[in-house]
Amino acid sequence: MENLSVTLRHCYTSFSLHKPNRRYLINPLKYNQSSTCCSLDIKHASSESLPTSVSLALSSSSSELYPHPFTEINRCDDLSSVKAVHARFIRKFDPFDLECLISRYLEFGELRYASTIFFTGFPRNQVSWMGFLGEVESFGLEKHRVLEEFVQLQSKGVNFDEVVLVMVLRICSVLMNELLGFTIHGGLIKRGAVRDTRVVSALMGFYGRCVSSDIANKLFDEMPERDDLAWNEIMMVNLRSGKWEKAVELFREMLFCAARVYDRTMVKLLQVCSSKGRLAEGRQIHGYVLRLGFEANVSVCNSLIVMYSRNGEVESSRKVFDSMKDRNLSSWNSIISCYTAFGYVDDAMALLEEMERCGFKPDIVTWNSLLSGQGLYKGAIAILKRMQVSGLKPNSTSITSLLQAVAEPGLLSIGKAIHGYVIRNQLRYDVYVETTLIDMYVKTGCLPYARVVFDTIDEKKNIVAWNSLISGLSYAGLVQDAEGLMSKMEKEGGIKPDAVTWNSLVYGSASCGKTEKALGVIEKMKRNKVEPNVVSWTAILSGCSKNGNFRNALKVFITMQEEGVSPNSATISTLLRVLACLSLLHSGKEVHCFCLKNNLIRDAYVATALVDMYTRSGDLRSASELFWGIENKPLASWNCMIMGHAMLGQGQEGIAVFNKMLEAGMEPDAITFTSVLSVCKNSGLVSEGWEYFDLMRFRYAVTPSIEHCSCMVDMLGRSGYLDEAWDFIQTMPLKPDATTWGAFLSSCKIHRDVELAEVAWKRLQVLEPHNSANYMMMIKLYSSMNRWEDAEQIRDLMRSQRVRVQDLWSWIQIDQRVHVFYAEGEAHPDEGEIYFELYRLVSEMKRSGYVPDTRCIHQNVSEAEKEKLLMGHTEKLAMIYGLIRKRGSDPIRVVKNTSICSDCHTVAKYITVLRNREIVVQEGSRIHHFKEGKCSCNDSW
Repeated sequence: MENLSVTLRHCYTSFSLHKPNRRYLINPLKYNQSSTCCSLDIKHASSESLPTSVSLALSSSSSELYPHPFTEINRCDDLSSVKAVHARFIRKFDPFDLECLISRYLEFGELRYASTIFFTGFPRNQVSWMGFLGEVESFGLEKHRVLEEFVQLQSKGVNFDEVVLVMVLRICSVLMNELLGFTIHGGLIKRGAVRDTRVVSALMGFYGRCVSSDIANKLFDEMPERDDLAWNEIMMVNLRSGKWEKAVELFREMLFCAARVYDRTMVKLLQVCSSKGRLAEGRQIHGYVLRLGFEANVSVCNSLIVMYSRNGEVESSRKVFDSMKDRNLSSWNSIISCYTAFGYVDDAMALLEEMERCGFKPDIVTWNSLLSGQGLYKGAIAILKRMQVSGLKPNSTSITSLLQAVAEPGLLSIGKAIHGYVIRNQLRYDVYVETTLIDMYVKTGCLPYARVVFDTIDEKKNIVAWNSLISGLSYAGLVQDAEGLMSKMEKEGGIKPDAVTWNSLVYGSASCGKTEKALGVIEKMKRNKVEPNVVSWTAILSGCSKNGNFRNALKVFITMQEEGVSPNSATISTLLRVLACLSLLHSGKEVHCFCLKNNLIRDAYVATALVDMYTRSGDLRSASELFWGIENKPLASWNCMIMGHAMLGQGQEGIAVFNKMLEAGMEPDAITFTSVLSVCKNSGLVSEGWEYFDLMRFRYAVTPSIEHCSCMVDMLGRSGYLDEAWDFIQTMPLKPDATTWGAFLSSCKIHRDVELAEVAWKRLQVLEPHNSANYMMMIKLYSSMNRWEDAEQIRDLMRSQRVRVQDLWSWIQIDQRVHVFYAEGEAHPDEGEIYFELYRLVSEMKRSGYVPDTRCIHQNVSEAEKEKLLMGHTEKLAMIYGLIRKRGSDPIRVVKNTSICSDCHTVAKYITVLRNREIVVQEGSRIHHFKEGKCSCNDSW
C-alpha cells in the first residue's frame, strides 16, 4: 500500500478553507491573544426590541470578566426568550459557559443554533462532543444533522482549525459518515497537519470504524513519532475490529516503548477477554493492571469483575471486588450479577444488604440482575416485591426475567398473572416482552395461548417470535404445523428461516422417532444455503435420546463426525446421556478422555453428564472421584450422585451425600427428593423415608409429585408394610396413576398378598390395559402359589386383548462389539460353547451348596424341566459369555431389560467366588454389583 497521504490527493480541492467574510467567530484558539472584532448572527422570531445582529468587541483583559447568571436562561419558557437572553449575554459577558445555552436550544428543537454555538465555541468551553451527540439524541433530534450544520457553517466561510476538524472527524467515525471524513482528511493534508499526532489518531479512529482497520494500521506504521494517544487509539481500533492477536502484539510493543496505557484501553482489553472466553489472557492483563497501578481505577476493576464472571471464576471476581478501596454502583451491580448468573442467589441477596448499608441505593440494573438469577421462582417474586417497595417500577427487562423464572418450572397460573400485569401497564407493545410471553406459554405447554399472543403482536414480528412458536410446535410433536408456520413466516412475514428455525424442525422430527426425516431436514438446510451446525446435529441426538432411540443416536453421532462437525459441550452431554442409558461404559470412558483432551471437563454440565454416565453404568468409584473434583457443583450433579447410590442400594452413602449437599448451602428441589426417597426405597430405610417426605413438604415447601408418592408406596410395600402403603394411596394428595398402582402390585407379588394384588390389578386394567408387565406380575404371583388355573386365565386374557409380551434380552459389550441374548428368537453363534461352560459351572456350584430356585419358572412343568429352563435365562448366558471372552480383571457388565430373577442373582454371587470376577448387572433403575459372594443390594430388590 502506498503512502496514504498520496492516495488522498484527490481530496485537496474538495474541502475549501475560506477566508472570513462573514461575522462568525474565527480561529477561536488564537482569540484570547487578540482583539479581533467579530459577531454572531442571531435572528429573532418575535422580539422587536432587539436588533437582528449584535456586535461584541472582545477584550483580553481579565478584569472585565465576571460570573454568568444562568438562572435567567433556565427561566425561559419559549425559544424566542432563549434567543433574547442569548443576545444580552453576547452584549454583556465574555467569555461565558455555553453548555446550558446549548441544552436550552436543543430542548426547543433548535439544532442549528445549538450546533453553531458548539462548533464555534468548542475550543473555549470544551463541551464534550460525545456529550453533545448524546444530548442531541436525548431530545429526539437526528444526530446526523449535526454534521449537516457543520457543512453549512463551512460553506458560509467559517474557518475551523485542526482542533475542531479532529473533533468533527471523530463525529464522522461515530455516525459512519465516510464522505465527509474523506473530505476532512483531504483538507488536513492540504494544511500539512497530518503529522500532528492528534490528527493521525483521529484518522486512525475514523478509518478503523468506517473503512478498514488495515488502513488505520498503515497510518500508524507511517507515523514518525508516536505518543500515548496514538498507541491507545490503534489498540482500540484493533480491539473493536476483532483483531485480538494484533491488539495483543501492539499492547506488548506499547509497554516496551514505555507508552502510558489509558484506562479505557485497559477496560476494552478486559471486555474482549470477557466476550471471547480468554481467561488466561485476562489473568495476564490483570497482572499488568497491578504492575501499571490501575488497581485503584474503579472502571478497570469493574471490568475485571465482569471478565472473571464471564469466564466462570466467581471467587476471582469476589477477590477483585473485596480488594477495591473505592466502589461505585456499577461495582456492586457487577458482583451481584456475577453471583446471580451462577445461581448463588443467597450470596447475591447478602451483597444487596451490604450494598445498602454502604449507602448505595439499588437501581433498576441491580434489581434486574437479581431477577435474572437462576434461583427459584418464589425468590424472583419476592425480589420483584422489594423492588416495587423501593419505588422502582419493573421495566421490560424485569418482566422478561420474571417470565423466564416461571417458565422453567411450568408455572402457568403465575405466568398468566404476569401477562395481566403486562397488559395493564402497556408493556405488551414491547416486542421482547411479547416474545418472552410466547416462550413462557410454549414452555408451560399452553400452545393456544402462545398462538394468541403471537397473533396479537402489533408491530412486525421479529424472527425470535416466529422461532419461539415454531420451536414450541416442533417440541410438542406438531411438526407439520411447525412446517406450515415456517412457510408462512417466509411468505407473509418476509423473513427467511435461519439455523434456529431449521434446528427446531430437526429436533421435532427426531423426538417423534423420525430420525430419517430429521436427517432429511438437514439436507433441506443445505439446499437452502443454511449450513447445518453442531446445534443441528445435537438436536437430532437430543431428539433420539428423548424418544429412547439410543442406537439411532449413536449412528447420528458417527455421521456427524463423518461430516466433519466438531462436538461442543451440549453434544457431549447428550451423547453421554445416550451412553448412560445403554450402559456403554467403555465408550463413555473414551468420551471422558475426549473431554479431558479438549478441556471440556471444566463445563459443569459435561462433568454432571459424566457423573450420570458412570453411576448408570455401575462404576460408582469413578463417578465419585469425578463428582468430588467438580469445583462449583451444580444441583444436578448432587442429584446424580444421590441417585447413583440409590441405584446400587447404598442407603447410608446416599443420605451422607444429601447431608453434605445441605452443608454446602444447596437448596434441594423436587428431583433431589425423588433421589433421596429412591435411596430409602431401595435400601429399606422406612423411617428415614418418612422423615425426608415430611422435610420436603414442611421445610422446603416442595409439593409432592406423583413420583414422590410412588416412591413412598414402593418403599412401604417392599418393606412389608402393605397396609400402610394402602392407606397412603387412599390419602395421598394426588390421584394414584399407573406407576403408583404398579409399585403396589409389585410389592403384593413379593409378599404374596393376592387380595390386595387383585385390587391393584383391577385399577391397572383401567389405567393401562395393554401393559404386559402388569399381566406378567399377576401370572408370577399365581404361579408362585400354584394357582395354575388363575395364571392360565391371565394368559388367555392377554391373548384376547392382544397384549404382546415384551421381548426379553440381555447384552454384554466385548471389544467394542455388543452381543445380545434373546429369550426367544435367533440363538447366539457361540451358544454351544456357552452352554458347555454353563453346565460345568453349575456342577461346581452345586458341589458348593447351590440349589436351583425353580420358583422363578412360572410354567406348570416338572422340577427337572424347570431346572432346564433356568439354564436359558438371558442374563446367565451373557454372564457366562463374559467369563469366556472378556480378558483381564475388569468387571463383567450385563444389561437386562427386565428384573433379574432370584436364581440368576444367586448364580452371579457364586461366579464371583468360583471365578474371582466382579459382575455388574443393570436392570432399569437398579444396578447389582456382585463381589466376593455378595451383592450391593443386600438381596433386597
